[in-house]
Amino acid sequence: AMGQAAVRAAEAIGYKGAGTVEFIVDASDGLRADRFYFMEMNTRLQVEHPVTEAITGVDLVEWQLRVAAGEMLPARQSDLSISGHAFEARLYAEDVPKGFLPATGRLAHLAFPAGVRADTGVRQGDEISPWYDPMIAKLIVHGPTRDIALARLERALAGTQVAGSVTNLAFLRALARHPGFGRGEVDTGLIERDVEALSRAPEPCSRSWALAAVGALDLPNDVTEGFTLWAPLLRQVVLARDGEAEGVAVEVSGPGRVTVQRGETRHEVQFGDGQFGDGQFGDGQWRVDGVSVGAEVVRHDAGLSVFWGNNYHFELPDPLDVALDAGAAAGRIEAPMPGLVKAVFVKAGASVMAGDKLAILEAMKMEHVLTAGRDGVVADVLAVAGAQVEAGAVLIVLEEEQA
Repeated sequence: AMGQAAVRAAEAIGYKGAGTVEFIVDASDGLRADRFYFMEMNTRLQVEHPVTEAITGVDLVEWQLRVAAGEMLPARQSDLSISGHAFEARLYAEDVPKGFLPATGRLAHLAFPAGVRADTGVRQGDEISPWYDPMIAKLIVHGPTRDIALARLERALAGTQVAGSVTNLAFLRALARHPGFGRGEVDTGLIERDVEALSRAPEPCSRSWALAAVGALDLPNDVTEGFTLWAPLLRQVVLARDGEAEGVAVEVSGPGRVTVQRGETRHEVQFGDGQFGDGQFGDGQWRVDGVSVGAEVVRHDAGLSVFWGNNYHFELPDPLDVALDAGAAAGRIEAPMPGLVKAVFVKAGASVMAGDKLAILEAMKMEHVLTAGRDGVVADVLAVAGAQVEAGAVLIVLEEEQA
């Protein structure tokens, strides 16, 4: 009935060309043929036109060009039929938790899965500017039934990879999995009712952290690096999310095999033959605790991303900067990584100012100067020149600040 009404509206005004007639439906007591109402007609191709193309097999852009060139339409209305169901998801650079605020940024990484139509006007490396609509792409799927089409949409979203700007990708996935949306119970208040749950950003599990740590050290591109015949090599990597940094320990126990510890959680990680290249570690090349993991880890100029169902992004801060920040907040000067204490320049009771040089730590063949994060008085010196220390070891403590 709605389609017939749209055709009658176009015929009534002798309309020629592509157009979209929009209706609003009153479904308060179920869908009925007499409960939809005309809203407007957009006399152009709409952003949703791929959905019509998917269910009719018609190239609407081609038809529009033909009409504009003065040609007749290649088919009649009666020749058209609808086959199956289709969905379109619009991938935007926008901050969903902040009220869908448009975002900017350079697309450090952009990839779409096979088997999905992705209409886009940007590519990896392009800049999302504030001067234009921040849409990155439209993802279109088709299936013989609505359930199958929706399942394909969810898989397409799960396989989409974006880094460099915040996006609405997690929101789209949550909406595609929403039980009410799955049942077709869609109304204008759906998102507003469940916006908190739909907007909640997914947090990476401990296995994702483990993959990120291995990727941050670039170990998959040299599986023999750090392996000796005498003992495993322990490395420390600092990862950050939303400005909060954490240290993760990585112990190289053999070619392509490491143990990763974050807090009290440990994971055994195995990875492929090292033939990944360009900082991208491939799908299906990982095993975590003996289980094959279909994840990809990509290093880029915005940090590092783990693509595993969701897009998890990590920053790679300088470990020394993180240690200094911690010192400023807590009055503790800690070793940012395992190393050798080369020199200590202060004694208990000494007054120091922010930025003063307190000690030197040698690690990874480099000397790192540890400085005071704030003004204060040295309460205790735990470091001794010549001592080997572990990452996170407290070397110097400042007295607590007076309220």
